[in-house]
Amino acid sequence: MSLQDKVRNNEELGRYELTVADSTALVTYDMREGKIALTHTEVPGEMSGQGVGSALAKGALDDIRAKGLKVLPICTFIEAFIKRHPEYQDLVG
Repeated sequence: MSLQDKVRNNEELGRYELTVADSTALVTYDMREGKIALTHTEVPGEMSGQGVGSALAKGALDDIRAKGLKVLPICTFIEAFIKRHPEYQDLVG
C-alpha cells in the first residue's frame, strides 16, 4: 500500500491525515460556497523529506476529485503542489 493510499479524511476534525509510525501529517480544510478550502498543511519534522507531504496532498486531492468537489488552495504548500502537478489543475475552482 502506498503512502497516499493511507490518507484518511477525518471529517469530525476537518482534516486529511496521514499517519506513519507514531507521527501524523495533516491538511486542514473547511467548506466554502460548495468548495473545499485546503487551509493549512503540517508535516512533523521527523517525517520531513520523505515524500509524506506530497503523498498527503495526492491522497487528499484524489479524495476530493472522487467526491466531485472543487478546491480552494489557500495553503501555500497545496497551491505549490498543484502548480507542480498539472493533473490536479482541474480541481481548482
